Amino acid sequence: MASPAPARTRRIAALIAAAALTVLALPAPASAADAYPPTPQVPCEAGSLQESTQGRVPLAEVTSGRAAKGYTCNTRELGHFGVTGGFRVESYVDKAGHVCAFYDTTLLFPKDTLNQGVEGTGTYVLDMTDPAKPIHTDTLRTSAMQSPHETLRLHKKRGILAAALSYPTFNPGFVDVYDVTADCRHPVLKSTTPLGVLGHESGFNPDGTIFYVGSLYGHTLAAVDLTDLLAPKLLWFSPDYSPHGMSISDDGKRMYMAEASQQSGAYDGLTILDVSEVEKRTLNPSVPVVSTTTWPNVGTPQTTEPFTLNGHKYLMETDEYGSGSHVGAARIIDIADEKKPVVISNMRLQVNQEKNQNDPSQAADPGASEQFQGYEAHYCTLATRVNPTKVACTFIVSGFRVFDIADPAKPQEIAYFNGKVLPSDNPLHQGAFAMAAPAFSPRADEYWYSDGNLGFYAVKLTAAAKRMTVVPGAPATPPRARPAAPAAGPGAAPGQLPATGLPVLLPLAAVLALTGLAVVRRRRTAG
Repeated sequence: MASPAPARTRRIAALIAAAALTVLALPAPASAADAYPPTPQVPCEAGSLQESTQGRVPLAEVTSGRAAKGYTCNTRELGHFGVTGGFRVESYVDKAGHVCAFYDTTLLFPKDTLNQGVEGTGTYVLDMTDPAKPIHTDTLRTSAMQSPHETLRLHKKRGILAAALSYPTFNPGFVDVYDVTADCRHPVLKSTTPLGVLGHESGFNPDGTIFYVGSLYGHTLAAVDLTDLLAPKLLWFSPDYSPHGMSISDDGKRMYMAEASQQSGAYDGLTILDVSEVEKRTLNPSVPVVSTTTWPNVGTPQTTEPFTLNGHKYLMETDEYGSGSHVGAARIIDIADEKKPVVISNMRLQVNQEKNQNDPSQAADPGASEQFQGYEAHYCTLATRVNPTKVACTFIVSGFRVFDIADPAKPQEIAYFNGKVLPSDNPLHQGAFAMAAPAFSPRADEYWYSDGNLGFYAVKLTAAAKRMTVVPGAPATPPRARPAAPAAGPGAAPGQLPATGLPVLLPLAAVLALTGLAVVRRRRTAG
């Protein structure tokens, strides 16, 4: 292991990191009463190490050593690796039957280089054939894989792993593309190009030939054509949005964008774009706005994923940041009428309730105040887009959580797992730091996620993790008054590439010059 940095150095690094991350947080005002109740929980099986309050890791339990045992409900740990984690975990089975996990390891580059240990920085590849014994087989060290922030994505059908050089604000969007089909334990670099423009978040189209890269604070959205992995091309670019997480419909015609303007708040919510012409590779495509939707308890919209349940169209959305009733949490949106989406349920924890947020004792919990974002949600994922029954989420200090959405209007929390928390004098190491989008293992009821302070975990759901047929006294989701729609705003060959690299910082003008493409500004137009 690398020798630890002096305490003062660690604290200075932590404060610098916190300052850098703070530019993202614009807390919403707390309202007088919390109209959004916590999601009901199913009973925990005997032997579970239960929380005293849903989602909470109290200071007293950290001090007493109780938190060092971890918190479990209807879960058990299968395996563990490393000491850190980033924003996304992906799972894959290659042609030879190797089972692999991919995950970025730096919440903030290069701050987290102090915590990496002997494995070093980059995106890790694990052989997960035996989940009890994860084997670190490779580290991807190209620029984007060193600091992908929230852009790391795997397209399973095509077997390509991609990321854009990114940061909490933004970085020049150099896109790295790897082929993982032959031996996922050792991905093969195919290309590195600056076509993502600016990087923060990303998403694939259905067939994996278009990689969308967005920058929330750079106000950029780019579509990169990956039809030829050796020679990507820029298909479309727009400076008209504030894109956070995004997903594409199964026909490639719609983009579901979690948009957070951080200005007037006018676009905070869901923006649906018609990207049909981008999908068809139309020259200078028209990309009209289908609809914009917000909700009364909106935080900072983070990510989206469309799905159908019994033939009905829904969207899973997750917010981050905020406070009071606007605290970051997950929700399900009915999108049967794509011009008038409606929120039908919320997924929140008891620790997220306003009265608990305002409780001085909870405010003193390690990680609740010193650590960035505290007990709020960050990412949720689905195993499938057709009739999914479970949502896997990370709630940062509250760890890994699983919700049953068989009835999308009445979700239930069926399991949780929060790793062993030890006291620390480092402000950013006080508590769990589960920011990563979890992965569904190819094995049933097995999940993988990473924690910025605790490393990579493989977790198994037990037989008790199932929906209650009756929810005694379950509160109904409060009625939602539909807000007025916001007004439209202003519109090389594989062996020849370097195997290592560090993130570089280039001005936007230089990036655009490298692309050799003219950018035509297009006003947002209502569809």
